[in-house]
Amino acid sequence: MTTATGEQHRQALWRDYLELTKPKVLVLMLITSLVGMFLATRAGVPWAVLLFGNLGIMLCAGGAAVVNHVVDRRIDALMARTHRRPIAEGRVSPAAALTFAALLAIVGQALLLTFTNPLAAWLTLASLLGYAVIYTGFLKRATPQNIVIGGLAGAAPPLLGWVAVTGHVSAEPLLLVLIIFAWTPPHFWALAIHRKEEYAKADIPMLPVTHGERYTKLHIVLYTCVLLAVSLMPFVIKMSGMLYLICAGLLGIRFLHWALVLYRGSRPHAAIHTFKYSIWYLLLLFIALLVDHYLVLNL
Repeated sequence: MTTATGEQHRQALWRDYLELTKPKVLVLMLITSLVGMFLATRAGVPWAVLLFGNLGIMLCAGGAAVVNHVVDRRIDALMARTHRRPIAEGRVSPAAALTFAALLAIVGQALLLTFTNPLAAWLTLASLLGYAVIYTGFLKRATPQNIVIGGLAGAAPPLLGWVAVTGHVSAEPLLLVLIIFAWTPPHFWALAIHRKEEYAKADIPMLPVTHGERYTKLHIVLYTCVLLAVSLMPFVIKMSGMLYLICAGLLGIRFLHWALVLYRGSRPHAAIHTFKYSIWYLLLLFIALLVDHYLVLNL
């Protein structure tokens, strides 16, 4: 009985540490990083860069996520969505979590420096610090524009993937960053509307709390229009072809549809439906970029 209990405890502890890294977010980041890598070359990505480059980026992002859990532990304890997180419930101590975060970041940086290039490593470190320190430690509590300003750190993965392969920054990966940057406000503000009362209880100045739902819904519509325009730019600069243009147009129009449904208030639970669609939107948009890239290559 004691052995079984001990084994269950170790398994739970392992799951707790995994949860601290926000694995679902890491999967979406991994996909955008992979797309950045594969779009950077037509000659194929070296296996070491593909494997260890993405692993390094993911470990650093996971480290930043762990710091987010530590800094937000008081807020997490107050919100229904997050009150069962490992640090909020006391299953992992802040000191142990920070040690884990440092280990992830150090290993991630070592992998990037060894198997990619210094620029990729430094940009990844800057992204880590931007999310863990600037956004989580300051912006989140300082301004209702926290998501807009802090979104740049979360938009970096395709740039990191591109630079890991090429060793330099160019217009194409910056455009990919711009797409995610424009996507972040409507994506997160939809969730913020759905969780408005919880953010107010935790004293976080999210836009629906400080300016009201109507104002936030209008800005979701406006940012979705900007996103639709920006998402067509890869075709305009000949980075992608007609297949991507059609997919981007259809996906963007559907996103705008949900934003307008949310604005009009014509359906119950429109905010959470808009949030969920936004995740599928970004995933499918980047897959369309990748498919278009290699379809054109093989034609």
